[in-house]
Amino acid sequence: MTLDLKAFVKQLSEIPAPSGHEAPARDAIRAAWAGLVDTIEPDGLGSLIAVKHGSGQEPHRRIMLCAHMDEIGLIAAEVRDGFIRAEKLGGVDTRVLLSQPVLVHGRRVLKGVFGAAPPHMARSRKTYPALEDLWIDVGLTAEDVAAVVRPGDLITFDATATDLKGRRIAGKSLDNRVSIAAVTLCLEELSRRAHNWDVVAVASVQEETHLLGAVTAAYRVAPDLAIAIDTTFGMQPGVGDDEGFELAGGPTLGLGPNFHPRLYDVLRKTARTHEIKLQTEVMPGNSGTDAWEIQVSRTGVPTALLSIPIRNMHTPSEVVDLRDIERTARLMAIFIAEMGPDFLDDISLELTGCADDDEGDDE
Repeated sequence: MTLDLKAFVKQLSEIPAPSGHEAPARDAIRAAWAGLVDTIEPDGLGSLIAVKHGSGQEPHRRIMLCAHMDEIGLIAAEVRDGFIRAEKLGGVDTRVLLSQPVLVHGRRVLKGVFGAAPPHMARSRKTYPALEDLWIDVGLTAEDVAAVVRPGDLITFDATATDLKGRRIAGKSLDNRVSIAAVTLCLEELSRRAHNWDVVAVASVQEETHLLGAVTAAYRVAPDLAIAIDTTFGMQPGVGDDEGFELAGGPTLGLGPNFHPRLYDVLRKTARTHEIKLQTEVMPGNSGTDAWEIQVSRTGVPTALLSIPIRNMHTPSEVVDLRDIERTARLMAIFIAEMGPDFLDDISLELTGCADDDEGDDE
């Protein structure tokens, strides 16, 4: 059965599952992957690990495809006089919180809205209120709120995924549920292709806090090779040409010390050969993604990063083009299907120590 990509992305977007509380997302992903893999189970931290066995002579090499499933959110820090003060759970952009609808996950789920003192009052004449000046109003009396909400309860954005023109969608948590969708499409494509390597798909937890799921998952999987899949900054007003990437221009491929130079070369060549749009993203240091931890797992893992451009990152109105998800999935599936048993020898750094840049510009 062919995946309905738009419906799946919208389903994943609307699931409330911030860092450390990913169970609802894990359940949905497990259901989507169950018919595409041979084994599937969570690790001790909660990351979902699914294995699709390769063909040919054993033992098989293992490639890990890792996309985090958690989202940014908030946590109740104080309940006072019927109002709730929140703290960040991940990199929430406080500029978008004022008047934002939210769900407070107390003893029952309550709809609420962020509010602040009116701008008419001198002390609140700021460009944006500080987080400590914002309070959530759920419309109940102080007594009722205290009976339902306690410090430590989760707070997530109450945002429905919206169809835009063309093949674009706006919604919350597209960082990084769009990458989960890309891995799912890849697994579906690989069900129709032979591949020598075992494919280990990982939906990691707690990336938005400290990349923790990638640490434990990579240690458990012990991959021979890895591709992390995440999002990057899409072009929009206020984002410069040297900072953002074109929506519908294909995923970006990370280039820098976090990534294996020969693996970069092969992925770029694969994209060019199969006419898949691809953009290069230069990252001179920490990529800030799961790739940072995977690369140094155990004795080291040759790692690449594919990133899907989105607009309005870390807000409830992120925007993605579905074609970039499809291109990411197709590139991974073709690359995996074309890897021979001796691929690690082919990309050995003993052969070359830097990326080969003599094949022209990316598409």
